[in-house]
Amino acid sequence: MSALFDQLEESAAAVRARLPGAAPEVALVLGSGLAGAVRLLDAPGSIPLEEVPHVRTPSVSGHPGRLVFGRVGQLRVGVLQGRLHTYEGWSAAETAFPVRLLVTLGARVVVLTNASGGLRQGLAAGDWMVVTDHLNLSGKNPLEGPNDARLGPRFPDLSHAYDPGLRALLLRAADAAGVVLQEGVYAMMSGPSYETPAEIRMLQLLGADAVGMSTVPEVIAAVHMGARVACLSCITNPAAGLGGALSHAEVEATARGAEEGGVRILRGFLEMLAGSPGPG
Repeated sequence: MSALFDQLEESAAAVRARLPGAAPEVALVLGSGLAGAVRLLDAPGSIPLEEVPHVRTPSVSGHPGRLVFGRVGQLRVGVLQGRLHTYEGWSAAETAFPVRLLVTLGARVVVLTNASGGLRQGLAAGDWMVVTDHLNLSGKNPLEGPNDARLGPRFPDLSHAYDPGLRALLLRAADAAGVVLQEGVYAMMSGPSYETPAEIRMLQLLGADAVGMSTVPEVIAAVHMGARVACLSCITNPAAGLGGALSHAEVEATARGAEEGGVRILRGFLEMLAGSPGPG
């Protein structure tokens, strides 16, 4: 067995031993300032990431670092409350490991959320955007190194990394909830410094609508394992050169303010997913 395969199996066994009901059909990843969306779950049980073998612990404010399992209606959901970032010093593979773990535990649908800077005219702080595609400008990929075919193919196809069916369901859920949901391309930069105005102009020329420092390694790893993926991005600020000074405190505050809209979208989405023939 490969080291990664062994580690995922050991981590999954440890989670099941602590929480026998940890068999999610859907995984949610909650980004900066969005940890409170865990209230969607009925009868939740949780485990700190630091108590799960082979999982690193987030060090960034707004990322509590817990796995939480519960239900939304009859749908079994596993939540990663807070995420890892490569700028903390972890490799792309390490940042994607918790999402791989949720897929190993059973999740066939992965819905990620993040906070991002808006690049496109018309995107304002507090808006929500469903991601249609991404630009990986971080220079990092979680699939570097040996590949284990039991996890996925050596060269996974990312033509439809963001599942069109899930995206359509999120748009329906947003409409039903009365929340305007934009669509756009997300660019990942490595961080932790915010981008320069020149870099923002470059990203706009490349076709990006929003920019952040996460998500892409998790998407690649989930697609590699055969999961369907969707992503909601909270536009927390205009990117560098398009507004005022940038700060993480501002990002967290805006995300918290927009959280209720995101929760309504996710609640409607999960209820619609539960009523469909099957999340996988």
